[in-house]
Amino acid sequence: MARFIFITGGVVSSLGKGLMAASLAALLQARGYKVRIRKFDPYLNVDPGTMSPYQHGEVYVTDDGAETDLDLGHYERFTGVSARQSDNITSGRIYRDIIARERRGDYLGATVQVIPHVTDAIKAFAQADVDDLDFVLCEIGGTVGDIEGLPFIEAIRQLRNELGRERTCSLHVTLVPFIAAAGELKTKPTQHSVRELTGLGVQPDLLLCRCEKPLPDGDRAKIALFCNVRKEAVIPALDASSIYAVPLQYHAEGLDAEVLRHFGMTSPAPDLARWDDIVDRCQNPEGEVTIGVVGKYVGLPDAYKSLNEALVHGGMAHRVKVNIRWLDAELFEQDDADIAAQLEPLHGILVPGGFGERGSEGKIASVRFARERNVPFFGICLGMQMACIEGARNTAGVAAASSTEFGETSEPVVGIITEWMTPEGLETRAAGGDLGGTMRLGAYEARLSGNSRVANAYGGTTISERHRHRYEVNVAYREALEHGGLVFSGMSPDGLLPEIVERPDHPWFIGVQFHPELKSKPFDPHPLFAGFIEAALRQSRLV
Repeated sequence: MARFIFITGGVVSSLGKGLMAASLAALLQARGYKVRIRKFDPYLNVDPGTMSPYQHGEVYVTDDGAETDLDLGHYERFTGVSARQSDNITSGRIYRDIIARERRGDYLGATVQVIPHVTDAIKAFAQADVDDLDFVLCEIGGTVGDIEGLPFIEAIRQLRNELGRERTCSLHVTLVPFIAAAGELKTKPTQHSVRELTGLGVQPDLLLCRCEKPLPDGDRAKIALFCNVRKEAVIPALDASSIYAVPLQYHAEGLDAEVLRHFGMTSPAPDLARWDDIVDRCQNPEGEVTIGVVGKYVGLPDAYKSLNEALVHGGMAHRVKVNIRWLDAELFEQDDADIAAQLEPLHGILVPGGFGERGSEGKIASVRFARERNVPFFGICLGMQMACIEGARNTAGVAAASSTEFGETSEPVVGIITEWMTPEGLETRAAGGDLGGTMRLGAYEARLSGNSRVANAYGGTTISERHRHRYEVNVAYREALEHGGLVFSGMSPDGLLPEIVERPDHPWFIGVQFHPELKSKPFDPHPLFAGFIEAALRQSRLV
C-alpha cells in the first residue's frame, strides 16, 4: 500500500524542493523502502522540450523517451530509480488530453471544468502504477499562491480526504530569511506561506525551513506554534557544502524519522555508508583537474545540470576535484579571439549538446585545438557532430563540411534524420513538422567495436544510452573520416546511424551521439566520464 508525500514550496522559488525530495527518497530507500518520485509542473507547455534552456534549464530525458523537468535528474541520481514518462506531468499535457477527450465526445455532453475533470486527472496521475511502492513523493512545481498551481493544490486536498492522513503527508518547504540589519532570522514569511496553504485546504504536517543561519530553538517553537505543527516537525535546512551532503544533513535533523512517525511506522536505522563515502570523496580529494566546457548556454549552469554532476561523479571515481570552466563558444568566433590562451591551461575539453548554428564555429575551433594539442576531448551529441565536421574539414579533405541544421550545404556531414527504428517499429519525421517530441528520444542500443577505447571503458560491446537529437552524422562520410583518423567505434544495431567516434592515435578523443550524463550517478559514475577525468588527470601531470 503506497503512502503519498506531497511536497510544496512557499515564499520564493528555488528553495530546493527537488533536491529535498530526492534526499528524502534516498533516506527512505536507505531504510529499505521502495520509493518513486513524481513532479507536477503547472506551466502550460506540454513538456519542457521546446523551452529555452535559459527559461527552464536542461531537459532531462528518460529511457522511455519523455522530455522532463531537470528535477527528475536529481531523483535518479539520488535513488538510482529510473524515471519514466509517468513521473512528470504538466498542466499543458493535462489540458491537451482533456480537450482531446471533450472533442471526441467522451464526456457525453457534460460541462468540462477544472473541478472535477482537471483535478481528477491530476489525482489519477499521482496514483498510477504505485502498487509495488512503499512511498510516492509528489513534488508540486512553483510556489503556493501561484494561480496556475491551484488545481494541483486542490487535487492534493481531495486526495488527503480520500486516502486519509494514515496514507498522506504534506511537507512544505519554506524560507526563514536572515535580516542582516536586524541581526536575526524572521519567521513571518513562513507563517504567511503556511497560512496561504492552509487557506487552500492543506494543513502541512512537516515544515522544512531553508535558512542561512542555524535556527534557534525559540524560533523553531514559534514556527510550530503559529503553523500548527509539532516542534519536532519543523526541520532546519541550512546550505550544505555539497548537494550530496544534503541526505546526511537532513537525517541528522530528523527528517526521515519524522516522516515515519507521521505514518506511525518504525524501521531500523538507515544504512548511509554509501552517502558517507560520497561525501568523503567530495570533501577530501587527492588531486584536481580543470575541464573547459565550450558551450552555448554557459550563462546558466542549470542548462548543463546533469553534465556538471556527471563531471563531478567522474572526479569521485578517482577522488579528484573537478574544476569546471564554462566557456562561451561564441567568444572563439571573434577575430581577435586568443583561443590558445583560453584552452591551454585546461586538462580536458568538453563540447556538450545544443541546437542551432550560434557558437558552432567556436566549438569546431576548440575541437581542432584538442586534436592538435593532444588534450583529452569529449564531444556529446552536437559536440560529436562538431568533431566530425572538424575532422572532415581538416583531416579528410572535405573543406566545405557542415550540417544541414545550419543551412544548405554541398557537404552535409551532418544531416536531419527522417526515419529510424524503435522497439515499436519505424519512426518517421517530416523536416518541417512540429519541434516538440519529434526527436530521436530515449534509450537506444549501440554496438561497439571490440578493440575500441569505448568498448574497454564499458567492459562490453553492447550498450544502451539515452538520445535527444534531430540530426545525425552522415554515414556516407565514414570512409573519408576514418581515412583521416576519426574511427566510427559505435553504430546503431542496423549499422546505419553513427553513435560513437574516437581517435585511436590521440590520448583520449571520443565523441558520442547520445547523452551519457543522464545515466551517471554519484555512487555509479558513468564509465565515459570516469575515463575522461582519468585522462585529464594524466594530462595535468604533463602540464
